[in-house]
Order: sequence, then structure tokens, then C-alpha cells
Amino acid sequence: MNKSSKSLIGILATLLLALPDMALAAATRPVFDHLTTGFELTGQHRIVPCESCHVDAVFKGTPRVCVACHSPGSRIRSTSKPATHVVSSENCEQCHATSAFVPAAHFDHNEVRGGCATCHNGVQAAGMPPGHVPTTLNCDSCHKTTGWQPALFDHSRVMPGTCIQCHDGVSATGKNPQHISTTNNCDACHTITVWTPVTRVDHAEVMGSCTSCHNGTTATGKGATHIQTPLECDNCHATTAWQPAQFSHAGIAPGTCIQCHDGVSATGKNPQHINTTNACDACHTTIAWTPVTRVDHAEVMGSCTSCHNGTTATGKSATHIQTPLECDNCHGTSAWRPARFDHTGIAAGTCIQCHDGVRATGKSTQHITTTNACDACHTTTAWTPALRVDHAEVLGSCSSCHNGTKATGKTANHIPTTQQCDNCHMTSAWLPARFTHDGVVPGTCAQCHDGVRSTGKTPTHIVTSASCDACHSTIAWIPAQFSHASVAPGTCAQCHDGVSATGKTPTHITTTASCDACHNTTAWIPAQFSHATVAPGTCFQCHNGAQATGKNPQHINTTNACDACHVTTAWNPAVRVDHSEVLGTCSSCHNGTTATGKSATHIVTTFECDNCHITSAWQPARFDHSGVTPGTCVQCHDGVRAIGKNPQHINTTNACDACHTTTAWIPALRVDHAEVLGTCASCHNGTTATGKPPTHIATTLACDNCHVTAAWLPARWDHTGVVAGTCAQCHDGVRATGKTPTHIATTASCDNCHSTIAWLPAQFNHANVAPGTCSQCHNGTSATGKPANHWLTSLECDQCHRTTAWTPVTHRHLSPSYPGDHRAAVTCLDCHTTNRDAVTWRTPSYQPDCAGCHAGDYRSDPHDKTLQNVKYTVSELRNCSGACHVYTNATLTTISRTRNGPEHRPSGGGF
Repeated sequence: MNKSSKSLIGILATLLLALPDMALAAATRPVFDHLTTGFELTGQHRIVPCESCHVDAVFKGTPRVCVACHSPGSRIRSTSKPATHVVSSENCEQCHATSAFVPAAHFDHNEVRGGCATCHNGVQAAGMPPGHVPTTLNCDSCHKTTGWQPALFDHSRVMPGTCIQCHDGVSATGKNPQHISTTNNCDACHTITVWTPVTRVDHAEVMGSCTSCHNGTTATGKGATHIQTPLECDNCHATTAWQPAQFSHAGIAPGTCIQCHDGVSATGKNPQHINTTNACDACHTTIAWTPVTRVDHAEVMGSCTSCHNGTTATGKSATHIQTPLECDNCHGTSAWRPARFDHTGIAAGTCIQCHDGVRATGKSTQHITTTNACDACHTTTAWTPALRVDHAEVLGSCSSCHNGTKATGKTANHIPTTQQCDNCHMTSAWLPARFTHDGVVPGTCAQCHDGVRSTGKTPTHIVTSASCDACHSTIAWIPAQFSHASVAPGTCAQCHDGVSATGKTPTHITTTASCDACHNTTAWIPAQFSHATVAPGTCFQCHNGAQATGKNPQHINTTNACDACHVTTAWNPAVRVDHSEVLGTCSSCHNGTTATGKSATHIVTTFECDNCHITSAWQPARFDHSGVTPGTCVQCHDGVRAIGKNPQHINTTNACDACHTTTAWIPALRVDHAEVLGTCASCHNGTTATGKPPTHIATTLACDNCHVTAAWLPARWDHTGVVAGTCAQCHDGVRATGKTPTHIATTASCDNCHSTIAWLPAQFNHANVAPGTCSQCHNGTSATGKPANHWLTSLECDQCHRTTAWTPVTHRHLSPSYPGDHRAAVTCLDCHTTNRDAVTWRTPSYQPDCAGCHAGDYRSDPHDKTLQNVKYTVSELRNCSGACHVYTNATLTTISRTRNGPEHRPSGGGF
């Protein structure tokens, strides 16, 4: 048994002897320096019962690694990783402290297993915010584990066409004002490495016309020699290259061909070309020069024969009429035929020089025997119909033509005669025919006028044996001269019975009187009728429009008492109008046509005349406003015909009844603001009408921006037209609600945080807050400030906190003396022992090296300097992460064992 074993047995024996005393001491928990075991108890390990780790009083071999205890199935029953724990290594101490699992004192991403998104999913840890770039990349493709910002962005896996979601000019650089008008697909032209130079332009993404870019400034435009055209580039050019170009004449302005086809820019006219203007498209198509599909003679210069000479173009044929005239005197430019011949210059009677049946159409074999003066009968427009026959040019007798074949002959009922036509008829027309009865023996008319050879008595002729010439003349049958001289008075009806001679018509007045009681023997009309014995009011018995003249369609609608207005001597003029006999409304007569109507200056009204006027005279009239059409007052009340608006009247339309009544002008019972012209202030100026009170908000707006015409209150205030940033001009606490005494001290305008709908909730935007000025508001009075247990620091809030929420705290150690995050369970107070942002160095002489805090932890035994058991000092290894080589001897010239470091690091689990 060695010495150490004896010592251990001695210690155990002593402990066994002391067990009663230890049981007594358990109540007082004597302090055992666990550090002497080489495993210091910290945090929660200080207060757990010893038997929690030393199960069954087994002290030796108790695990010192967290996972040996904090895992399922361990002999030591302690808290293990929950199912929702981040997938990580088993080095608990790299993130957690012994004081508590939550919150984790620090986080070492080197211990995490799996992709970033397994934690940074917005549940276990902060994930992509709403405005994050859409991407399937893992977080560490762009971000570092020390902080989200700055981020190194890799565009390689950004979805095509989504550039604008970041490059919108806010999240990231967007299109500048001079950028081509395009869609937002940046990657259609730009690469992901750099904006310029643009390696390509995808014209499918460009918006607007070609010339919006290709203007010679933004992009290459038309060259100095380019064809003049208003067409867009893509009518001819492709987006891949300018050449080759596909030229379309579709958009070329007619008549502008020569601007290109001048023999230089493009093919022009050859030397043999017809002398024309330069309007190529007058004859040629845009497909090919030849064949020429048409010749627009309006574009040809010079005379017809300069082309139509039989060489350049078709000329006169061998049989053409001999003439020095130009072609266009007879021919059109569309075709030779039909030709229009202008006979204007042809001498009268010379037609036969051409119209001889050889050179031009002559007389047919059936033609009337005449001289050769064609124009005596025919016109120069057409042979037929012949509009006239000049009988002076006809040869032979009348019947040689008027035989019923060549020309009209005697009709079947013509008087039998062997006389030539011209004995009775003229050459101008058959009728009237001149027949002379001079040689006819009186009383022999019936030899011809027998109803066969010539007109005889009609069936209704008066029965008589007298010869025709007893009543009729040889000039015409009618009028006939009949002598009633020998007719006995009162015997008219013996002839005038409607059979032998004209009798009473069906509408004749019913009477048994003889015709000569009213009529005379010279004519039926006028008839002399005596109304003397007619009973008053019975006119209509005759004047019913059937027996005698009645009321015409235009007659006033009245009863049938004609003599109420008319006299028996004549219908017109009517000497009076008895209105008691008139039926219907006044306006049915007084319409300006039947009878005097309203004058041009009459009041506009739908009332009948008798509402104001009486039947005896127009004036004086009694006026009733009840029938006046609303809104037409001014037609009378114009200051001339009736009282109008005075000079002090409000500027309004002319609808008097919008405010006034028909009983009196004053008082005006209402004001219809819809009829008022001009601005509100033109009346509401404190004189004409109520204006703004002294306490009114200072404004140049018209009243109706806020007030309605029904009442001043309640007023609706519309902030729409208020210039942003001018809220305080009203909201000053006097004219309108201003800032409360507890309001944040700020010079910002109200609309920076508040809306025009309500003060609360207020949307405060920290975006414009200058970094480092948080405490100006977050002072515990104006806004939430530091709590009582907050560590003492002069740092501004935004050094650790975000503007979206106070927690989680995102503090970053910016001091160059900060060695890095410690994986061991180090709390802030382990270094900041005075609860201040300044570190209290345990060994100030070694700051800022590791030894500044860990000089007391240094153990020289493991730190050999030479093989002769010479040890490094704290000062030599003050930077624990440095190299510490083991040398062969004190000369330090030969390294026996190399330790290149870092031997120790802050992120390590222990020394």
C-alpha cells in the first residue's frame, strides 16, 4: 500500500467517524470548496443537492461534461434538451450558462447542425422579415454569424425577374430618372455582377416607342442620311441589329418617294423615263418598278403627244380622225375608249365631213331623206334620241315620213282627209293643230261632228236639233254661247235637271225655288241669295260645308251660330267675336296665327289668356304668379318690364323664386345657395351676410370647404387640401387642438405621426430619427426610457435595441479590446462587475489581454517553457491565444515541442 492510499483510507476513516457530526452539520450546510476537486460549481450547480450529481454517494467518476448529465437516459436525472431544441452539438456550455438555460448567454453558430433556416424560421429565431429579398438560399449565403449586417449578397440564386423587389430605389439601388422606360425585370439587360456596362438590351422588356430611346442621346438614333420617315424603328429594323432592314412602304406619306428614290439614296428615274413629277407612287407600286400597273396622267408633264407618239406610248391609229388637237381633247387618261369628242369647235353644218359612214358613223339606210346637216336634228352627245327635227332640212312631202313607219302618221280617229299634214299641223308639234272652219257652210257642223269623224254631242248634251254653231264657236266647244233670252222665268229646271243641263248639285241648298231666283243666265256663280228671312242662329242648316260653305278646318272651334260673329254680306272680315260662342281654350285661337297670340315680350307662362285677360280687351290684365314656370321670373323681372335685381343684390342666377315668394320680395324666406354665383365670401363677408367670427381658423379656403348651406354647424373639415407639414398653423392649441403638455418634444409636423382621421393611434416612424438621438424622447417621460435595473451606460438606445421592439437586445461589442464571445457561461456582470458599460479589469496591468481577467486563473504547471521544468510566466502568456513552444534549454534556440496556437480561445469550452 503506497502513501497516497494510506492517506485516502485515513480521510475516509475520518469521514466515517465524523458522520454523526456531518448529519448535524447538514442543517447548516457547511461550505465545501468544490474547486478543490478541479470542478468549480457555478450558477445553478451551486444550489442543487450534492446527491443530484453524486448518485448513491459515488463521488469518483462523476461526469464533468454537460451532455453526460443533461441527456435522456443519463444516470443523473437532470434537464435534457427539449424536442424543439436547435439541432446542435452536445457542447451545451458553448451557448448556455450554468445560471440558467434560458436565455442562452451566448450563441456559437459553430455548434449548430443543419441549415440556418432550421432555426431562423421566424419561430425559434428571427427569420426573413416581410421585406426580405425572396430567395431559397440559406442565411449564411449572405449573412455572417456575428450579425445580420453587413450582408454579402449573392445574386446567383435570385429568381429571374424579381430584381425589382429589392432594387426599387429604397431597399436597394433602383432605376435612375434617366433610365429607359422598361418593365422591372432588371436582369433582362443587366448582369448580377455590375450595373454597367449593360451587356444586352432585351427589347421585349422596353416600354414605349423605339424613338423614346433611339433618339441619338439615350441610344443610337437615325443617321444623317436616314430616310425621312415618321415610322418607328421596328417597322424596318429588328431588335438584334440595324442591318439587314426590312423596309415597308406602308407608312410612307404619298408623294414622298423622291426623298429616297433620287438616284443616290435609292433607285431613281432613268434617262428614258417619261417626263413626270417625282411622285413615283402615282404609277408604280411598292412591290416592283415594272410592270407599271397604272399611269396617273395628273403627274405627267408636257403634252399628250410627247408620250403618245407611237414610240414611247401608243399614238394615233391610221384611221384616226385627222386633227391637230391633243389626245386629252377627246380621250380620258383611264382608257382610249369611250372617247369624248368635243364638237364645240365644229362649224355648223359640217358634220358630214366626218360622219360620212367611213370615217365616222353616217346616215343609215332607213334615215329620213334629208340634207347632210346632221346637227339640224341630232346633238353632239348622242345620235338618239334626236331631240328635234328641223323640217327645213327634210326633203319630200310630210307623208313621205309621217306614214306611221318612219315617223308618226295619222291616228285611227284622225279626220279623213287627203290634205298634207302641214295644212293643219306645224313642224314644232302636232298640237295644237290649226283648223280653219272658214269654208264650212253654217249649219253643216254635224257632217263632221258626228261622233265618228269628229267629236259630236256627248250623252249629256242638251237635247236639241239645233246646229252646233248655234251655241258653239269654231274656236272651242267651251264656252258655249247659249241665249236664255227666250226662256220663260221659273222654267230653268226643264233643262237644268241634271240630265239635259247642269242641275242642282248634291250639296245644293234644299229649296224648291227656281234657279233664276238666285242664279242669272250668265253664270251659276255668283248667286244672289237673300238672308233677310233666315232665322238668327240657323245659319248652320245651310252653312254646314255640304249645302253651303261651312267652317273651314282652320276655323275657330265654336258653336254653329255663324251670325254670332259673321254678317250675311260676307264672311270676312268677322266684325266681332262673341267669346261666349267659342269652344276650347284661349290659346286654341290666340296662337299668333288664328288670332293675336302672346307677343315676343310676353311673360313666359303656360296659363290660358283668361287667367289674366278678359274678353273685352287685353288691358288691363290681372296677373297671377301661380302659373308662372319656376325659374323664369327674370323674363319679366328684368328691371324693364318689371322690377329686377337692385345693384346691391347678391350675385346669383336669375331664378328669383329660389329665394323670394310671389307675394313680396322682402323678407326673403330662404336663400338657395345652388343659385348663388361666385365664392361664399362674396356674400359671407360680415356685411352682406354673416362672415367668419374673430376666432375662426385663419384660412383662405371658401366656406363650403367645411360648411354646408343648411347650417354652419356641424362643419366637416377636409384635410385633403392642407399642405403637408403645415398642421401647426391651426393645431396650435388655440385655433385647434395642439400638442398636449406630455407630448414628445419635437419640431416635426403633426402629420409625421398622426393621420387626419384621428390623433390615435399614431404611427411613429423612426426612419427619419437621427441615429444616436433616441434618448431625446426615450427619457422615461416623453417615451419609455431605461428601466431601473438597466445597466449604467451613456450609449444610445439604438446601440443595442431596434426601433421595432426593445427585445431581443442586439448588443455588439465595438471596443477593440473585446476578445470575442466566450463560450463558457459568462454573464455580462462577470466582466461588467459594477453594472456599467466599462469593464472592471481584475488585473488592470494586463489589459486588454486575456490575462487582464484571467491572470488569477493561470496555472504554471502545464505551461513548460523548457525541458528543464522552466515555466512561462503570466506576463509571457498574457495573450492566452498565442503560441507557447517548449524549448530544449534556457537558451530558447531549439524548439522541442511546437504549440502554434491558438491554444486557448474565448469560444472554447475551457482552457
